[in-house]
Amino acid sequence: MNYFGELIAIVVACSWCCTALFFEYAGKRIGSLQVNLIRLLFAFVLLGSLLLITSGRFFPVGADSKTWLWMSLSGLVGFVFGDFCLFYSYTLITARFSQLMMTLAPPFAAFFGLLFLDERLGKMGLVGMVITLFGIAISILKRSGGKNGGLGLHFQIPVRGVLFALGGALGQGLGIVLSKKGMNYYNQCLGDQEFFANYIPFAATYIRIITGIIGFTLIILLSGRKDKFIQAVHNKKGMLATLGGAFFGPFLGVSLSLTAIKYTETGIASTIMATVPILILIPYAIIYKQLPKWIEVVGAILCVLGVGCFFLR
Repeated sequence: MNYFGELIAIVVACSWCCTALFFEYAGKRIGSLQVNLIRLLFAFVLLGSLLLITSGRFFPVGADSKTWLWMSLSGLVGFVFGDFCLFYSYTLITARFSQLMMTLAPPFAAFFGLLFLDERLGKMGLVGMVITLFGIAISILKRSGGKNGGLGLHFQIPVRGVLFALGGALGQGLGIVLSKKGMNYYNQCLGDQEFFANYIPFAATYIRIITGIIGFTLIILLSGRKDKFIQAVHNKKGMLATLGGAFFGPFLGVSLSLTAIKYTETGIASTIMATVPILILIPYAIIYKQLPKWIEVVGAILCVLGVGCFFLR
């Protein structure tokens, strides 16, 4: 049997592991806000070059005002709000716990899909939501002695980091739904030709990136962080890490994820690509000498199984 799509999905998961590690390192060196803007600038050049090679134009073609509106909203929610929260959570609870929390993005996407696209969540989706929540809970909570000798639960990682990671999942889930609505309008503009079917996701992502760059630039200017941004640009290690993250994430990861769902079922590819919380435990054990607890491994596996349930009918 041909497992090309599945193999590509594994490469995507590994690519996103690299992305998380690069951005965690860069965020601790130059700040999460600076990393967000710099990586989008890198992605702007990389993705624009890809569009130039494939379509002959550096900027997206054929997008009407409705496409720009919905994709811009997606960029503000997904890139500006969501990724700011996610990247900041990297510096608070590390990428391995943040990526675990990101498995909540599909439940958020299902909820907002119901609101904006009238997409119904089946019984297996509800089961997947419960499994994912349980997997996260056993990974980030631990038992402790309570009052009167009873047993209580408390977070083993900073609550602030959990909340920011939760914001990242919320932003990604809602951002995906807004993107889908925007791409529906884009598809109406360009038609159903095969070239445009492959072109639209990249061009739509490019619109999101443009919006994200504008949003983060305004935040940096209005918050008086221009000097910190200039210092970040001169930090060679931070810049190299950000470039690495931009290459493996917005550029390579997005491109290969579209390739994966082209050669295999979307549910299979999405479940494989959701294994990041499991795969990321390996580099942490090697690089940082941080062996995960068995309950964290079980929790990560449950989260991936929960995501898989969303694609069962």
